[in-house]
Amino acid sequence: MLKIRPNENKEEYDEITLAVQNNDGFCPCLLEKNEDTKCMCKAFREQEEPGFCHCGRFEKYET
Repeated sequence: MLKIRPNENKEEYDEITLAVQNNDGFCPCLLEKNEDTKCMCKAFREQEEPGFCHCGRFEKYET
């Protein structure tokens, strides 16, 4: 089972969070702004493998 946690590197997490806020809540790494790219983006929500989202703000990990 996969769980989600914020990037453990607080400096990176804070920097990316600011970029998301400055982008009206959308992933700063994706060009389109729609419901699928709102942070947490659809691609990350549907990701079935451990790893980070596009921008590195969140990580999925095995428990």
